[in-house]
Amino acid sequence: MQRSHSVRRSAPPVPGDLPLELDAFVGRSAELARLAELLESARLVTVTGVGGVGKSRLAVRAAAGADGFDQVCRVDLSAVHDPDLVEYAVVEALGLTDHTAKPPRQVLLDHLADRRLLLVLDGFEHLVEVSAALAGALLRRAGGLRVLAVGRRPLGLGGERVFPLAPLAEAEAAELFADRAAARVDGFTLDEGNRAEVAELCRRLDGIPLAVELAAGRLGVLSPGQVLARLEDRFRLLTGNGRDALPRHQTLRTAIGWSHELCTARERLLWARLSVFAGRFDLEAVEYVCSGGGLHADDVLDVLDALLAQSVLSREETAAGVRYRMLDTVRAYGAEWLEATGDATRLRRRHRDWYMGLATWCELDWFSPRQGEVAARVETELPNLRCALEFSLTEPRDAHLGQYLAGALWFYWVGCGRLSEGRHWLERSVELDGDRDQSRLKALWVLGYVAVLQGDPVSALSALHECREEAERSNSAVAIAYAEHRTGCLALVTDDMARAETLLRSALDRYREIGELNSNVLMGQVELAMALAFQGDLPGAVKLCEDVRRVCEDHGERWALGYALYVLAYEAQAGGDTARARDLLRRGLGIARAFHDLLGAVLAVELLALVTAVDGDPAEAALLQGAASRMWPSVGLPLFGSAHYNAPHERCAALAREQLGEERYARCVREGELLGQEAAIARALGGTGALALGAVPSPRRLVPDVRKPAVSPTAKGGETTG
Repeated sequence: MQRSHSVRRSAPPVPGDLPLELDAFVGRSAELARLAELLESARLVTVTGVGGVGKSRLAVRAAAGADGFDQVCRVDLSAVHDPDLVEYAVVEALGLTDHTAKPPRQVLLDHLADRRLLLVLDGFEHLVEVSAALAGALLRRAGGLRVLAVGRRPLGLGGERVFPLAPLAEAEAAELFADRAAARVDGFTLDEGNRAEVAELCRRLDGIPLAVELAAGRLGVLSPGQVLARLEDRFRLLTGNGRDALPRHQTLRTAIGWSHELCTARERLLWARLSVFAGRFDLEAVEYVCSGGGLHADDVLDVLDALLAQSVLSREETAAGVRYRMLDTVRAYGAEWLEATGDATRLRRRHRDWYMGLATWCELDWFSPRQGEVAARVETELPNLRCALEFSLTEPRDAHLGQYLAGALWFYWVGCGRLSEGRHWLERSVELDGDRDQSRLKALWVLGYVAVLQGDPVSALSALHECREEAERSNSAVAIAYAEHRTGCLALVTDDMARAETLLRSALDRYREIGELNSNVLMGQVELAMALAFQGDLPGAVKLCEDVRRVCEDHGERWALGYALYVLAYEAQAGGDTARARDLLRRGLGIARAFHDLLGAVLAVELLALVTAVDGDPAEAALLQGAASRMWPSVGLPLFGSAHYNAPHERCAALAREQLGEERYARCVREGELLGQEAAIARALGGTGALALGAVPSPRRLVPDVRKPAVSPTAKGGETTG
């Protein structure tokens, strides 16, 4: 069998959110053809097989070649450990943003209602029950959906077609070995001098791709004959005389164990400690979490490089910089060794401490020119932050740290379109009794804030009332200010303008008294400005928002600026300056788009529709209204159910109907409803694009000193970072 070497230079086009191939795809032509047939005839196909046999790689290649779908999307469940987060992971992979209190499953069903989608559900075996339940529910309700599941066992659903993936045939295994060996040793080829040894090596490894690749990774220091000899020793050690009866899962374990045995003591130690990470991780995190006790921080880089060279780790370029990743099977092997050392809990605590520190620093940097970089960093680190949250919320003595972490990430939950997941962690955290009142108080007001934005006033009021009462009992001026602020925000969106103004003015006074200045404080000014504008005091609203704009320019803040621009645009259109209003709204919409802030985006689109109608283009205005109407269900109650927020919408609709007539107006609205979220925002921006938020910085600008955790809340629980 001949393989085209052009595969190494460029991978085939990959649709949707499938990972690109970084090295050659070897063999498997018959398996690909059969899998394509199954995907044509069945709505649920599950690729099963031993770990390391190449299930994920085959599934991605098959999905990349599938025809007839609007979207192809892969969901990696390997880093998801909480069954409650499976649905959130699918929502995240599909790029959906939903600010409402709707369950994530309903969000998925709404998205899939009119789409033809191939969903690759990868690495579900540790979450098989909840994954099966979700796949079954989606398949029953979404006729255009097909699921390609990838795991070590079937989902066990009716109609499921199981595709057991066998190891590579001997010739393909040898071809794979040669390909990977050539990447390690320049000029390596199969020849008469090594062909028999390579064939025997691949046969002993049962043709399992991961095992073959691990063996090829040793050619930097060993010849194929030396690799074969050492593998022989390792087999004998692990299986005695029963090699012929060796199960495939044991074969893979043997291959990994052999690779592990060939590592130095420091390399084995780091391998075990790296198993506490989920998904990707960076060098700075490794240096803090894994150093000490036989491995100095200064030596971590060299040992990490050695593991990378042996294919124990892979290196990836991400939006947040260079990251490392460990295959799940390799991680599981390391985790067993870590448990055996009795050091697992300590390492998980250090892992939690690092990501607590990261969250603290990111919260500080949110109020800075690095806001966009912070958003990208937290997005990249989310699997590890989830692990840190889970560890803290399941360790009885660490509940307060879970509350602190859930509250510290307020800017991500609120500012980056993660309201639903944020509420999940916040509600779990406040149910626990911690020994640090300030951490729980912060989690309470952040929970109230999230519920306000989701359009859930009852839950919002409950959380904020509890926060206020507890804050007064503990004499926490900071928590009192935040609880009062968010209660004023609730009054604003429920049309109680007088109460909103009173509460927001009082909260801003409290912030000044305690020296608080951050994005939350600026949002309090914007919300007060909106309350004044709705009561007819447009000059007062402009004065407040111009002050916000100056502070944002001084500090490089962009997220709160987007909302200030909305209020300034509201005043401009009320005064008849539609050109200025349009410019302000497009700038604000660009900011919202960059942060995935759907609430900020839909508010801007609604007001842009009115500006467009006033400017004499009623058809485009109606289309924008239709686009906004499709976005609102993912935010909450349209325009909060507020008469004040709804007034521009009603005026726009009246103008458009008057000029278009009812029938054409409805037709234009329907046309807008067909636009997806990104297409709608791009249409509203008119090709201007989003504001550039800056390149992602070197990770060292966003992380604490690796020599100490720098994570614990202050004794007084101060919240100067908001």
